[in-house]
Amino acid sequence: MFDLRGKRGLIMGVANERSIAWGIAKAMSDAGAKLAFTYQGETFGKRLKPLAESIGANLMLDVDVTDDASLDKAFAELQSSWSSLDFVLHAIAYSEKEELTGRFVNTTRANFKNSLDISSYSFVEIARRSYPMMVENGGTLLTLTYQGSNRVTPFYNVMGVAKAALEATTRYLANDLGPDGIRVNAISPGPMKTIAGAAIGGARKTFKHTEMNSPLRSNATLEAVGGTAVYLVSDAGAYTTGEIICVDGGYHVLGMPQSENI
Repeated sequence: MFDLRGKRGLIMGVANERSIAWGIAKAMSDAGAKLAFTYQGETFGKRLKPLAESIGANLMLDVDVTDDASLDKAFAELQSSWSSLDFVLHAIAYSEKEELTGRFVNTTRANFKNSLDISSYSFVEIARRSYPMMVENGGTLLTLTYQGSNRVTPFYNVMGVAKAALEATTRYLANDLGPDGIRVNAISPGPMKTIAGAAIGGARKTFKHTEMNSPLRSNATLEAVGGTAVYLVSDAGAYTTGEIICVDGGYHVLGMPQSENI
């Protein structure tokens, strides 16, 4: 049921070996999928290359998701190498680090626009360009979100708004593309020790708090998130679309901390 042999997918957003995107890529490769990767700029390209090579992936595309010409070029290159595409992972988000501390009311207009453009709207642009490569046989679009989209989380600030927009985007894309057999879902891990997570003020406290209070008394692992992604792009996930799937040790069900921590 979770055999991905014969499937080809594009992974967008690997920063290093601790990235959630890399955990997903590794799980998909282990399940037999053939992968291509995107990166932005030479520095990230150098970090990505040994990881991609470690799983036998040799197709790497430099792309800036805020630049239409860059997106067009990358997908043209992808289409020249592969005639079809089975899945895409969108693991891209950004906000200025100094605005992920302090008060949300102090969010600047420029950073608000930039955060929503990169973290949410880019998923639409990627879906539009992936569609021609999926329309014949169907496919899956995945993105990553976080519970700060619907519950106030200290210092998450504008990223919470961006993730709320991303989750709404997931549902609307699922409805738009469903008649063509294209599924669209988001995975919502709890706090994880990544470069992106470390940019948020109080990240260590948030990680410790969720670990102490989630029903499983643990934060998710890269392997757990990767396994969920494999399910969603496999034949077992054929009728799952428009969902926000939490992989957070159950923390999202809580109304208060555990009694021993009050």
